[in-house]
Order: sequence, then C-alpha cells, then structure tokens
Amino acid sequence: MADEPLDEEALAAAWEADLAKSGEDDEVPETPEPVRTHESPENIDFLLDVPLTVSVRVGTARMLIKDLLQLGQGSVVELDKLAGEPMEILINDKLVARGEVVMVNDKYGVRLTDIVSPIERIKSL
Repeated sequence: MADEPLDEEALAAAWEADLAKSGEDDEVPETPEPVRTHESPENIDFLLDVPLTVSVRVGTARMLIKDLLQLGQGSVVELDKLAGEPMEILINDKLVARGEVVMVNDKYGVRLTDIVSPIERIKSL
C-alpha cells in the first residue's frame, strides 16, 4: 500500500462513508499526510526513455485457414473498415487515437484527428 499513489477521491469517499456510519457529522477526521514513494510524482523524467510500440491499424479481417492458404500475390483481403474511415493508432496494442493517412516526404504518416477519452480507454481494457 505504501507504494501506491494517493487517491484523494477515494480517500474523500471513505471519509464520507465513515462519517455516515458514525453519525458524528460535527467531528471531521484529521487529514493524513500523503504517502510518498522514493520518486516524486512531479518528476517523470525516468519514464521518457521507456520504449513503446506504436502501430496503425488499417482494418481487420477474419478468415478460415483454408482461405488463408489460398492467398497469393495479387489477392485482395477485404477489411472491416470502409474507405475514408479513420485509422486506429495503438500504443502497446491499446487504442489511444484515430487519424487519417497522409504523405510526408514520400513516406506514409498519420495525422491524429481524435484522441480517445480516458473513459473509452478504460472500457477497452
């Protein structure tokens, strides 16, 4: 528990629950000192060198093994996305954004058009 960051909202909810149980609305519990780990949460420089895998998903398809074995040069695999739909940007296989394909110096790139909200990211876990 000492290594977990302090969750102020959970702490406030716990205090309210304790007050409701005890019925002592006049007495407010003391604010505990925040638990600090050996690293300050404001200093995240140590995370800047962590490698991540960024990938762009154009679409997906499901096929039977017999259909997969029949693929050859020039075969077309139909994907579940329509032409013009945004591509999905994944970091370590987690959806974080959507975007459109662009050309940058004769290379493909992706322009981010939508960042996935934290609520959407949690739903995808």
